[in-house]
Amino acid sequence: MPSFDVVSEIDLQEVRNAVDQAAREVANRFDFKGTDSVVELGDGTIKLESSTEDRLAALVVVLEEKFVRRKVSLKSLDWGTLEAASGGRARQVARLKAGISSDDARTINKLVKDVGLKGIQSQTQGDQVRVTGKKRDALQEVIAALKGADLDLPLQFTNFRD
Repeated sequence: MPSFDVVSEIDLQEVRNAVDQAAREVANRFDFKGTDSVVELGDGTIKLESSTEDRLAALVVVLEEKFVRRKVSLKSLDWGTLEAASGGRARQVARLKAGISSDDARTINKLVKDVGLKGIQSQTQGDQVRVTGKKRDALQEVIAALKGADLDLPLQFTNFRD
């Protein structure tokens, strides 16, 4: 019986490369001179800090550009609130989202059921959702429907088997 898995994963090497490129660009750009802007990759988080809120907003744009160039989905970033740091500086933390939570899995299962194709079943297996069906074409319709859905997490479709 054909099946595939719906997962939400992040390539941490690409994230590291994007953060390094953003930090390098910030160090060399004229409009960031003297602002002591910082882009740091922590354990599952990215910390951004700059002298003003405007410079922080520009720093976010630079980081997002690097993510797009490295083909890492912007949906994998969960932006925290803008914080005031000491000395009138501004700070913001972005958490990296990976894996499918139980609520998101429930939403994906509901979307699969709402497609309304005969013989399609979905079940949650840890942090992924397995979709099985009788026909390969029906599974491809489910993939198209999930790609078209506006979910707040990046989805990949792996382990497609006939």
